[in-house]
Amino acid sequence: MQSREEKRLADLKQVIVVRTDLKMGKGKLAVQVAHASVSALEQARKLKPKWVEAWFAQNQRKICVKVSSDKELRILKGRIDDEELPSALIEDAGLTQLEPGTLTCLGIGPVPSEIADRYTGELKLL
Repeated sequence: MQSREEKRLADLKQVIVVRTDLKMGKGKLAVQVAHASVSALEQARKLKPKWVEAWFAQNQRKICVKVSSDKELRILKGRIDDEELPSALIEDAGLTQLEPGTLTCLGIGPVPSEIADRYTGELKLL
């Protein structure tokens, strides 16, 4: 019989939360999502290395969901931080379409799907 932790490790995903109110171009959006994915992964390596190892063995499942404001992104980040989950909030450098420091995405995990769904399960897919 699997322990609770073994069950958690059997179903991991990374969630990228994207602001849609910014109306980023496709290329810009793709780059911001990539920044969020890599940055969240680096946090997970530090905080939850077993999750990262298991996630790589499971084909690195990712989903992208959306929020419609800076405020929604910040609130979600606060909730994720309260749980001490690996995450990364992405600020744009301001070299192309956006003002410097604009928050664009939040990368979460990889984390067990049941945990991710508590925070992002109600968000619509991008």
